[in-house]
Amino acid sequence: MDLDGLIAYTSPKTGVEETFPFDEKTLVWKVMGKMFALSNITEEVLRVNLKCDPERALELREEHSEIIPGWHMNKKHWNTVIIGEGGLEQSLILSLIDHSYELVVKSLTKAKKEELAELQKNT
Repeated sequence: MDLDGLIAYTSPKTGVEETFPFDEKTLVWKVMGKMFALSNITEEVLRVNLKCDPERALELREEHSEIIPGWHMNKKHWNTVIIGEGGLEQSLILSLIDHSYELVVKSLTKAKKEELAELQKNT
């Protein structure tokens, strides 16, 4: 997967917006205003930080050298997934993106969840 593939998979999810809140090189994906993924789009090796269930995060780090504690993030809840080295199956990468998105959606307020449900109905 390359940056274009990452963007093509992540950005169309319901309620998602792309932002650059930190600088012009760190692309942040938010669902209903809450961050679930970010990536430095200028790095030679593509990496993406994704939210993860803490127990699963530890398991993934033990199983895959390309998954490390989230760089500049809360290490308990975030992983950095090194995509650019090609060692991970694309299906795993996509499932980790989905997991991150779903974790953040679960944490939304009732009002934001209802707003997201309306958006899903209209797509």
